[in-house]
Amino acid sequence: MIRALIVDDQSMIRMGIRAILESQDDVTVVGEAENGQLGVERSRRLRPDVVLMDVRMPVLDGLAATRALLGPQSTEGHTPRVLMLTTFDLDDYIYAALEAGASGFILKDSEPDDLIRAVRVVAGGEALLAPSITRRLIENFVETRPRQLTGATALNGLTAREREVLRLMAFGKSNGEIAAALYISEQTTKTHVSRILQKLDLRDRVQAVVFGYETGLVTPGSQS
Repeated sequence: MIRALIVDDQSMIRMGIRAILESQDDVTVVGEAENGQLGVERSRRLRPDVVLMDVRMPVLDGLAATRALLGPQSTEGHTPRVLMLTTFDLDDYIYAALEAGASGFILKDSEPDDLIRAVRVVAGGEALLAPSITRRLIENFVETRPRQLTGATALNGLTAREREVLRLMAFGKSNGEIAAALYISEQTTKTHVSRILQKLDLRDRVQAVVFGYETGLVTPGSQS
């Protein structure tokens, strides 16, 4: 059972998300919070698997709340996955959420099936890389940052196959799509992804995508 916490300052949004999630047999909503500060407190107490976090909220915004839950200053043994809820303004809040450790982004007006899928994907340990959001967001994010020379050196520690898998990950491809493109099994793809994250000391696929752009393995505007 996936345990979810909804953090949003709009009660109607919280009610709508709760209704969608609780219509599923494998998801339960363990709590709600109307600002980031309460979201952090309730996450630490309720220990959800996934926190659906609004970006802009009073008292403490979603970015600061995500940092509190996932950043170095967090001393909690339990680390939830954070799924950011956004209207997609491509603002600095979203860019910084990548660095804060968010595992995905979803639009507030997404279809119910997309929301449910997002929660399941994030709860399963993967990052949600919706093509409608993430590629443009990450390209804009990376264009504002200097090339990572140390990261480029780290690429040398990957095998040729792992570099190709990372390149496809950076285009937002799912494990199934990567497997089909490289004519390998999905389980083999999962193994490659795990080894890539381990070798590069990355948290999840979002960080892997950012790494791919920052090191020049993939360049903004290029095609898969």
